[in-house]
Amino acid sequence: MSDSSTLVQADHAHEHPPYQRHHFETMQQQVDATGFAMWLFLLTEIMFFGGMFTAYLIYRNWYYPAFVAASHQLNIFWGSLNTLILISSSFTMAMGVWSAQMRKQGTLVLCLVLTFILGLGFLGIKTIEYKEKFEKHHVPGAHYSLNSFLNPDSDKEAKDAGDKPLPLDMARHTEIYFSLYFAMTGMHALHMIIGICLLGYMIFRARQGAYTTGHVSFVEYFGLYWHFVDIVWIFLFPLLYLISRHQ
Repeated sequence: MSDSSTLVQADHAHEHPPYQRHHFETMQQQVDATGFAMWLFLLTEIMFFGGMFTAYLIYRNWYYPAFVAASHQLNIFWGSLNTLILISSSFTMAMGVWSAQMRKQGTLVLCLVLTFILGLGFLGIKTIEYKEKFEKHHVPGAHYSLNSFLNPDSDKEAKDAGDKPLPLDMARHTEIYFSLYFAMTGMHALHMIIGICLLGYMIFRARQGAYTTGHVSFVEYFGLYWHFVDIVWIFLFPLLYLISRHQ
Protein backbone atom coordinates (compact mmCIF):
# COMPACT_ATOMS: atom_id res chain seq x y z
CA MET A 1 0.00 0.00 0.00
CA SER A 2 2.80 2.38 0.87
CA ASP A 3 4.57 1.59 -2.40
CA SER A 4 1.37 2.34 -4.36
CA SER A 5 0.93 5.65 -2.55
CA THR A 6 4.51 6.57 -3.33
CA LEU A 7 3.98 5.82 -7.03
CA VAL A 8 0.79 7.91 -7.14
CA GLN A 9 2.56 10.83 -5.47
CA ALA A 10 5.44 10.53 -7.95
CA ASP A 11 3.00 10.57 -10.88
CA HIS A 12 1.35 13.71 -9.52
CA ALA A 13 4.77 15.31 -9.02
CA HIS A 14 5.63 14.76 -12.68
CA GLU A 15 2.20 15.65 -14.03
CA HIS A 16 2.36 18.13 -16.88
CA PRO A 17 0.38 21.37 -16.84
CA PRO A 18 -2.57 21.28 -19.28
CA TYR A 19 -0.79 23.40 -21.90
CA GLN A 20 2.43 21.35 -21.90
CA ARG A 21 2.73 18.75 -24.64
CA HIS A 22 3.53 15.23 -23.50
CA HIS A 23 6.74 14.92 -25.54
CA PHE A 24 8.45 17.77 -23.68
CA GLU A 25 10.09 17.07 -20.33
CA THR A 26 9.71 20.63 -19.03
CA MET A 27 7.71 23.70 -19.90
CA GLN A 28 10.90 25.65 -20.59
CA GLN A 29 11.94 23.05 -23.14
CA GLN A 30 8.60 23.47 -24.92
CA VAL A 31 8.94 27.27 -24.94
CA ASP A 32 12.49 27.09 -26.32
CA ALA A 33 11.53 24.61 -29.05
CA THR A 34 8.50 26.66 -30.06
CA GLY A 35 10.52 29.86 -30.17
CA PHE A 36 13.21 28.25 -32.33
CA ALA A 37 10.59 26.89 -34.73
CA MET A 38 8.90 30.30 -34.99
CA TRP A 39 12.12 32.15 -35.78
CA LEU A 40 13.08 29.46 -38.30
CA PHE A 41 9.69 29.90 -39.98
CA LEU A 42 10.14 33.69 -40.11
CA LEU A 43 13.58 33.18 -41.66
CA THR A 44 12.06 31.15 -44.50
CA GLU A 45 9.45 33.90 -44.95
CA ILE A 46 12.19 36.52 -45.21
CA MET A 47 13.91 34.48 -47.92
CA PHE A 48 10.59 34.00 -49.73
CA PHE A 49 9.65 37.66 -49.84
CA GLY A 50 13.30 38.63 -50.34
CA GLY A 51 13.30 36.74 -53.63
CA MET A 52 10.30 38.69 -54.88
CA PHE A 53 11.79 42.00 -53.74
CA THR A 54 15.01 41.16 -55.59
CA ALA A 55 13.11 40.29 -58.79
CA TYR A 56 11.18 43.55 -58.54
CA LEU A 57 14.34 45.64 -58.17
CA ILE A 58 16.07 43.88 -61.07
CA TYR A 59 13.13 44.34 -63.45
CA ARG A 60 12.64 47.92 -62.32
CA ASN A 61 16.25 48.65 -63.24
CA TRP A 62 15.77 47.05 -66.66
CA TYR A 63 12.44 48.65 -67.51
CA TYR A 64 12.51 51.82 -65.45
CA PRO A 65 10.16 54.00 -67.61
CA ALA A 66 7.55 51.24 -67.74
CA PHE A 67 7.66 50.69 -63.97
CA VAL A 68 7.39 54.44 -63.25
CA ALA A 69 4.39 54.79 -65.54
CA ALA A 70 2.74 51.70 -64.08
CA SER A 71 3.27 52.93 -60.49
CA HIS A 72 1.17 56.01 -61.36
CA GLN A 73 -1.81 53.68 -61.65
CA LEU A 74 -1.67 52.97 -57.91
CA ASN A 75 -3.63 55.17 -55.53
CA ILE A 76 -1.33 56.68 -52.89
CA PHE A 77 -4.28 57.54 -50.64
CA TRP A 78 -5.40 53.91 -50.35
CA GLY A 79 -1.82 52.74 -49.89
CA SER A 80 -1.16 55.32 -47.16
CA LEU A 81 -4.42 54.48 -45.39
CA ASN A 82 -3.55 50.78 -45.41
CA THR A 83 -0.11 51.60 -43.99
CA LEU A 84 -1.74 53.53 -41.14
CA ILE A 85 -4.15 50.66 -40.52
CA LEU A 86 -1.36 48.08 -40.29
CA ILE A 87 0.76 50.25 -37.99
CA SER A 88 -2.29 50.64 -35.74
CA SER A 89 -2.87 46.88 -35.82
CA SER A 90 0.73 46.29 -34.72
CA PHE A 91 0.09 48.53 -31.72
CA THR A 92 -3.12 46.70 -30.76
CA MET A 93 -1.36 43.36 -31.19
CA ALA A 94 1.51 44.48 -28.97
CA MET A 95 -1.02 45.59 -26.38
CA GLY A 96 -2.64 42.17 -26.68
CA VAL A 97 0.66 40.46 -25.85
CA TRP A 98 1.10 42.78 -22.87
CA SER A 99 -2.45 42.04 -21.71
CA ALA A 100 -1.78 38.30 -21.84
CA GLN A 101 1.42 38.74 -19.83
CA MET A 102 -0.42 40.87 -17.26
CA ARG A 103 -3.30 38.34 -17.20
CA LYS A 104 -5.91 40.93 -18.18
CA GLN A 105 -8.49 38.83 -19.98
CA GLY A 106 -10.89 41.63 -20.92
CA THR A 107 -8.13 43.83 -22.33
CA LEU A 108 -6.66 40.88 -24.24
CA VAL A 109 -9.97 40.10 -25.92
CA LEU A 110 -10.49 43.78 -26.78
CA CYS A 111 -7.02 44.11 -28.33
CA LEU A 112 -7.44 40.92 -30.36
CA VAL A 113 -10.84 42.08 -31.62
CA LEU A 114 -9.41 45.48 -32.63
CA THR A 115 -6.53 43.77 -34.45
CA PHE A 116 -9.06 41.51 -36.19
CA ILE A 117 -11.13 44.50 -37.33
CA LEU A 118 -8.08 46.42 -38.57
CA GLY A 119 -6.95 43.36 -40.53
CA LEU A 120 -10.35 43.14 -42.20
CA GLY A 121 -10.14 46.86 -42.98
CA PHE A 122 -6.80 46.34 -44.72
CA LEU A 123 -8.21 43.54 -46.86
CA GLY A 124 -11.28 45.64 -47.67
CA ILE A 125 -9.15 48.47 -49.03
CA LYS A 126 -7.01 46.01 -50.97
CA THR A 127 -10.21 44.66 -52.53
CA ILE A 128 -11.09 48.19 -53.69
CA GLU A 129 -7.66 48.53 -55.30
CA TYR A 130 -7.85 45.13 -56.99
CA LYS A 131 -11.32 45.93 -58.30
CA GLU A 132 -9.96 49.08 -59.95
CA LYS A 133 -7.17 47.09 -61.62
CA PHE A 134 -9.71 44.62 -63.02
CA GLU A 135 -11.84 47.45 -64.36
CA LYS A 136 -8.84 49.02 -66.12
CA HIS A 137 -7.69 45.63 -67.46
CA HIS A 138 -4.38 45.90 -65.63
CA VAL A 139 -4.46 42.28 -64.53
CA PRO A 140 -1.75 40.38 -66.45
CA GLY A 141 -3.13 37.99 -69.01
CA ALA A 142 -4.94 37.87 -72.33
CA HIS A 143 -7.09 40.91 -71.52
CA TYR A 144 -4.27 43.14 -70.32
CA SER A 145 -4.65 46.69 -71.72
CA LEU A 146 -1.81 49.04 -72.70
CA ASN A 147 -4.13 51.96 -73.38
CA SER A 148 -3.23 53.83 -70.16
CA PHE A 149 0.42 53.87 -71.21
CA LEU A 150 0.14 54.41 -74.95
CA ASN A 151 -2.49 57.15 -74.53
CA PRO A 152 -1.99 58.70 -71.06
CA ASP A 153 -4.52 61.48 -71.75
CA SER A 154 -7.29 58.86 -71.77
CA ASP A 155 -6.50 57.81 -68.18
CA LYS A 156 -7.07 60.17 -65.26
CA GLU A 157 -4.22 58.88 -63.05
CA ALA A 158 -1.69 58.94 -65.88
CA LYS A 159 -2.86 62.38 -67.04
CA ASP A 160 -2.66 63.83 -63.52
CA ALA A 161 0.85 62.43 -63.15
CA GLY A 162 1.93 64.07 -66.40
CA ASP A 163 2.88 60.79 -68.04
CA LYS A 164 4.05 60.83 -71.63
CA PRO A 165 3.16 58.06 -74.08
CA LEU A 166 5.49 55.07 -73.85
CA PRO A 167 6.88 53.31 -76.91
CA LEU A 168 5.02 50.08 -77.57
CA ASP A 169 7.98 47.84 -76.70
CA MET A 170 8.40 49.62 -73.33
CA ALA A 171 4.65 49.81 -72.60
CA ARG A 172 4.48 46.03 -72.87
CA HIS A 173 6.80 45.77 -69.88
CA THR A 174 4.23 47.41 -67.63
CA GLU A 175 2.63 43.98 -67.50
CA ILE A 176 5.72 42.75 -65.65
CA TYR A 177 5.17 45.47 -63.06
CA PHE A 178 1.59 44.40 -62.44
CA SER A 179 2.61 40.73 -62.38
CA LEU A 180 4.99 41.52 -59.54
CA TYR A 181 2.44 43.84 -57.93
CA PHE A 182 -0.20 41.11 -57.75
CA ALA A 183 2.35 38.46 -56.74
CA MET A 184 3.76 40.48 -53.84
CA THR A 185 0.58 42.10 -52.57
CA GLY A 186 -1.38 38.89 -53.17
CA MET A 187 1.03 36.81 -51.07
CA HIS A 188 0.97 39.51 -48.42
CA ALA A 189 -2.84 39.48 -48.43
CA LEU A 190 -2.79 35.67 -48.10
CA HIS A 191 -0.63 36.00 -44.99
CA MET A 192 -3.11 38.57 -43.67
CA ILE A 193 -6.02 36.18 -44.25
CA ILE A 194 -4.18 33.40 -42.39
CA GLY A 195 -3.46 35.82 -39.55
CA ILE A 196 -7.09 36.94 -39.35
CA CYS A 197 -8.26 33.31 -39.19
CA LEU A 198 -5.84 32.66 -36.33
CA LEU A 199 -7.04 35.82 -34.63
CA GLY A 200 -10.61 34.53 -34.78
CA TYR A 201 -9.50 31.32 -33.08
CA MET A 202 -7.51 33.27 -30.47
CA ILE A 203 -10.49 35.53 -29.67
CA PHE A 204 -12.65 32.44 -29.10
CA ARG A 205 -10.03 30.87 -26.81
CA ALA A 206 -9.26 34.11 -24.99
CA ARG A 207 -12.93 34.55 -24.10
CA GLN A 208 -12.76 31.11 -22.48
CA GLY A 209 -9.88 32.24 -20.29
CA ALA A 210 -6.91 30.94 -22.28
CA TYR A 211 -3.61 32.86 -22.54
CA THR A 212 -4.10 34.64 -19.19
CA THR A 213 -3.09 31.78 -16.91
CA GLY A 214 0.66 32.25 -17.33
CA HIS A 215 1.05 30.48 -20.70
CA VAL A 216 1.37 33.31 -23.24
CA SER A 217 3.70 31.73 -25.81
CA PHE A 218 0.98 31.36 -28.46
CA VAL A 219 0.05 35.05 -28.23
CA GLU A 220 3.68 36.15 -28.22
CA TYR A 221 4.68 34.10 -31.26
CA PHE A 222 1.55 35.06 -33.17
CA GLY A 223 2.47 38.67 -32.39
CA LEU A 224 5.83 38.08 -34.08
CA TYR A 225 4.06 36.74 -37.15
CA TRP A 226 1.68 39.71 -37.27
CA HIS A 227 4.51 42.24 -36.89
CA PHE A 228 6.46 40.47 -39.64
CA VAL A 229 3.50 40.75 -42.04
CA ASP A 230 3.22 44.45 -41.17
CA ILE A 231 6.94 45.00 -41.81
CA VAL A 232 6.63 43.36 -45.23
CA TRP A 233 3.98 45.93 -46.12
CA ILE A 234 6.23 48.75 -44.85
CA PHE A 235 8.67 47.68 -47.58
CA LEU A 236 6.00 47.03 -50.22
CA PHE A 237 4.37 50.43 -49.86
CA PRO A 238 7.36 52.61 -50.86
CA LEU A 239 8.61 50.15 -53.48
CA LEU A 240 5.30 49.90 -55.31
CA TYR A 241 3.66 53.27 -54.59
CA LEU A 242 6.30 55.91 -53.83
CA ILE A 243 9.82 55.32 -55.19
CA SER A 244 10.51 57.26 -58.43
CA ARG A 245 6.88 58.27 -58.61
CA HIS A 246 7.84 60.88 -61.22
CA GLN A 247 10.38 60.40 -63.97
